[in-house]
Order: sequence, then structure tokens, then C-alpha cells
Amino acid sequence: MADVAQVPHPIDGVEHHFVQLPGLRMHVAEAGRGDPVLLLHGFPQHWWEWREVIPELCGHYRVICPDLRGAGWTDAPPDGYTRDQLLADVVNLLDALELDRAHLIAHDWGALLGFQLCLQHPERVRSFLSLAVPHPYMRFNRRMIPSLLNTWYQLPIVAPGIGPRALSDGNQWLPRTLLRTAAAKLKVSSDSDVEYFLAPLRDRAQGRAGSQLYRHFIQPQAKAIMTGAYRNQRLATPTHLLVGAADPLVKEHFLGGFEEYADDLTTETVDRAGHWIPEERPDVVIQRALELFAGNKS
Repeated sequence: MADVAQVPHPIDGVEHHFVQLPGLRMHVAEAGRGDPVLLLHGFPQHWWEWREVIPELCGHYRVICPDLRGAGWTDAPPDGYTRDQLLADVVNLLDALELDRAHLIAHDWGALLGFQLCLQHPERVRSFLSLAVPHPYMRFNRRMIPSLLNTWYQLPIVAPGIGPRALSDGNQWLPRTLLRTAAAKLKVSSDSDVEYFLAPLRDRAQGRAGSQLYRHFIQPQAKAIMTGAYRNQRLATPTHLLVGAADPLVKEHFLGGFEEYADDLTTETVDRAGHWIPEERPDVVIQRALELFAGNKS
């Protein structure tokens, strides 16, 4: 694990530190003052995913961007990539930072985890801006099949032995393809950004972590959602859900069916965006976050 002085910090005003949680040392990037906002990244990314969001948001809030278990400069232990442990990591981070509640922005698998935080610990989340994942009440229909075909990359990732090598070894063709894929419609990261995301993942421990993340959290969560596992739980957190109009995985017609299960959930399709909304349309993310948080201050 790198010392904090070795973690790149190319954004003015962003400070980096490590927080010791039970069984995990977590890297956290922070900026700004005021009410806390927790930002949870997706895969195969880390805190740098929020580089276009942090400068504007930290002028209004205390912005907290952790590298989640197995990503970035956080430890990548051999286990702990289940829903319960990943959720415990986030709750433990809030406790360690002495934060009773925070606003939440989350993308990709971080947003899957964000919904779990809202469902299991609603008292910890003031409001939630979810990016590029369906809500927990999505119902399967045949129109989803083309999108499911675009999840082909999950097969090599979850394969024992193959997944860690595909993520960590050689030219890292699989995570490089995910970050560069034409299916995302838009090129959102420079070559240096891609290398910054891929560099920590070259550690085989992180490759194993990524494989386990898909095997023990992402795929089980997708199955749980589509089989109705959360329809006996109510979403009380004020939530706004953004999906990109060009997202190859999550489509607008996935987003209905939540009305009887959520107190305050709204959805929006973002033009000129695919899956990588924080990088493709940071302007929309920032504006919707400021609007949502301003309406949920108490």
C-alpha cells in the first residue's frame, strides 16, 4: 500500500488521507467545507472519476471521495466483496469521520451500493443522486435482452483465474475496453486518465478484488433486483436517478415500476451521455446534485 504522499493529487484543494476501518485501510480524497457529500465510484475506476465534479461541488459542500474496497489506493484484501461487507465499509467510514448523515452521489456499482445504504441505513443518507444503474424495483421484460448482451464482459471477469489476469496483466485489455468501448458512444477519458485508472489495477490483488466484486456483489445484486427481492422494502430517501440516453446497459424503459415502493424517487434521461455520466455530463451531475441537496437540508 502506498503512503499517502505517493497518492497523486492533481486537483487543487483536494487532500488525501487514509482512514483505518475494521480490517481495511481506506484511501479518501476530500475537499471543501460544509454539509458532507459522499461520492462512490464505479468499476474499473476510483476517486478520480469525480475530477470534473469535485471543483464545483466543493465550493458548497464537504466532498468525500473514498476508494472503495479493492480499488485505487485502498486495501485489496482477498475477501469481503459481499453486499454486507461493502455496506459495512461505507457505514464504518461515516462512523470514522464522525458523520451521522451525508448526501450521496454514486455511479455504477457504487450506486448499487448506494441503494443498499438507503434501504438498510436510511438514517445515514439525506438524499441520493444515483447514476447509471436501475432502481431496486426494476422488473424484467424482453426489451432488456439487447442490453443484457452488452454485459458480455462480465463472463471473463467472474471466471476464476481468468478474471484477475484479464484485469491486471499485459495491456489490461478488458478494463481498457470498458473505459474505451465504442458502445459507450462517447470518448470520455484522455489517455492519461485511462492510465490513471488502470495503474492501481495492475496489482494482481486488485484484479482478484475486481473479479470477486462481480462474482459476489454485482451479479447477485442484478439477480436480486430482477427477481423482486427488494419489493418488500420501502425507499424513503429522496432520490433522483440519472441514466444516459446512449447508455448501452441501462435504458429509459427500465425505470418504471417504482411508484408503489418509493416515497420520493424521480428519474431522468440525460442527453449526450452514455454510461460514464460524471465524465460525459458533469454539468448535469453538479446541477442536479445542488438542486437535490438544497431541497433536503434537514
